[in-house]
Amino acid sequence: MKLFDVYGKLNLCPVKGKGAYIWDDQDQKYLDLYSGHGVVSIGHAHPTYVQAIQAQVAQIGFYSNAIQNPLQQQAADLLEDVSGVSGYELFFTNSGAESNENALKIASFVTGRNKVLAFKNGFHGRTSAAVAITDNKKIQAPINLGLEVALETIGDTEAVAMRLRSSEYAAVVIEGIQGIGGAQTISNEYLQFLQQICQETGTLLVLDEVQSGFGRSGKFFAYQHADIAPDIVTMAKGMGNGFPVGGILVHERHKAWKGMLGSTFGGNHLACAAVIAVLTVLKSEQLVNNAQEVGNWLQASLTQLPELKKVTGKGLLLGLYLTENSAQLRNELLHQHQIITGSATDPTCMRILPPLNITKQDLIPFVATLKTTLNHEKVHIR
Repeated sequence: MKLFDVYGKLNLCPVKGKGAYIWDDQDQKYLDLYSGHGVVSIGHAHPTYVQAIQAQVAQIGFYSNAIQNPLQQQAADLLEDVSGVSGYELFFTNSGAESNENALKIASFVTGRNKVLAFKNGFHGRTSAAVAITDNKKIQAPINLGLEVALETIGDTEAVAMRLRSSEYAAVVIEGIQGIGGAQTISNEYLQFLQQICQETGTLLVLDEVQSGFGRSGKFFAYQHADIAPDIVTMAKGMGNGFPVGGILVHERHKAWKGMLGSTFGGNHLACAAVIAVLTVLKSEQLVNNAQEVGNWLQASLTQLPELKKVTGKGLLLGLYLTENSAQLRNELLHQHQIITGSATDPTCMRILPPLNITKQDLIPFVATLKTTLNHEKVHIR
């Protein structure tokens, strides 16, 4: 049987990982500055994570939400402690797209409305409603076009206010930092404006922290830089360090009712073990602070390169912009220097999303290699 061929893949077959490094099937070592779309948060094969998964699967790996699972509450309590976020309730999902689907469903239940306002250059997933609010027509099938969606430009206050004052919109959905859109940050003032206009119009503010959450921005959630309190926060990627798990935080003012949402696999025993291990390591190794400190150092180092004109993002979610397609540079870094980086919807952007336990010592050779490569190829960052 053939695989359904939908992925553009690197010519790389990892078989082992440790920290910020992986090894391929030829035993070649690579510096991983992409972490599989920003998923590997606490590093490859972290011993705390490995032990937790092994111990849990040896006891019970799965049961549905038809039974009691105290690990869910343990994970929720630890999440509140590590994130510093209180006044929310946790619902488990299996992915970022599923988290966003459920966030939109709650918003529609709460408001009785069926329109959604999202933003240009945004990405929220590939399932029905999530892809409908994503700014990429290529991946939207006709069946995805039933949801009424308005896409506005980030920073535009007048257009957003005009739409929301119609009282027709269930939710405003925005990423804490636009990930695949090129590590584009959202100003604190704009996020504060969105919170205010949503409160004025009875619209729910949904912060998509699927990629920017769990410490990657230098705060636990990127929206915390703006000191706001969204109605719903969606999570996944770094939440499980590779185990498929997601979740949504729902502000306690929005009440659940039996049957409102559901998931067979969400919050299963193995998923909870993964989340608890990730949160434990984030706290004990102070990896959110590390993301901020190392990320600030890396961004400052990159901006000092003579060839460099623009770097976007925060913490360890950064975008480097070239005057031409970044594919040549990324391929050279991969095949000649064994450094893995990421792409973005903007072909001139190269994204950096390493594990959060990466060190300056890991990154110093990357900065030097990047400088040499840019000089050699005469590629300039705009």
